[in-house]
Amino acid sequence: MRPARCGITPEGWPCIGLTALAALVFACLEWWPLAVIFLALCWFSLHFFRDPERVVPTGPDLAVSPADGRIIRVETRPDPFSGEPRQCVSIFMNVFNVHVNRAPVACTVQSIRYMPGKFLNASFDKASTDNERCAYSLRDANGDLWSMVQIAGLVARRIVCRVEEGDALSRGERYGMIRFGSRVDLYLPEGYVAAARVGETVLAGQSVLARPR
Repeated sequence: MRPARCGITPEGWPCIGLTALAALVFACLEWWPLAVIFLALCWFSLHFFRDPERVVPTGPDLAVSPADGRIIRVETRPDPFSGEPRQCVSIFMNVFNVHVNRAPVACTVQSIRYMPGKFLNASFDKASTDNERCAYSLRDANGDLWSMVQIAGLVARRIVCRVEEGDALSRGERYGMIRFGSRVDLYLPEGYVAAARVGETVLAGQSVLARPR
């Protein structure tokens, strides 16, 4: 059996390296308060940019959570691509959650739309329309369209997208991340219902978020 591992996402190494180097330099200079501060920042960076392996469910037609965090709302909202009303599941990530995002279903990326904006608290309703965000239109093997939106938050200032239009993703495959606290919205196609409730904590690529009716 392959042992579980917890790696570091590539976007984290510059931050980890800089804080570790600063801690070492200040320690050599015996500037201990600054050395301790940067050592703590280095530990935080290691914790924030962790990228653990996940056990992806294998059941047919299941959708997994695209993000770690807490479900803050399940409601009908206009789809960011079509404008049609769809059930939307919103996952809020605080700074202590894993921030690597994963594909909810096996799919092909149909369209990617980046929208600049503000950096309001990601838990606010108006963050869906006012904040910086990146929307993905995904087509699964059954031809259903899913929409997924990364939303930058009050602290998050950079959305990382690792895929391009036309890329094929497997269920639970990594596609990007958002740095330092944020939110991901998943819009379900007709025929699917949310399998998680408001207040529930979910894990990206592992927790079942939606299933067929």
